[in-house]
Amino acid sequence: MAPSIWQILIVAVLVVLLFGRGKISGVMGDVAKGIKSFKKGMQDDDSTSSTATPTAKRVGEPGDDAVDVTPSAEKKDA
Repeated sequence: MAPSIWQILIVAVLVVLLFGRGKISGVMGDVAKGIKSFKKGMQDDDSTSSTATPTAKRVGEPGDDAVDVTPSAEKKDA
């Protein structure tokens, strides 16, 4: 059963009474700023990732602090 127009209207009136018009518009403004910031961050990320070239490093090179976590072929039961 879909909500009728009267049910939607009553819920909308209650939301405006509880939160007030100022708070709702403030929240929507904050959401818009967040979306704009996210889009700008995505554009910045795309522009920096296309110019940067990562260098490959082999595991086990001198000065490498990586730990080999591959399981051993044989394990003794304790």
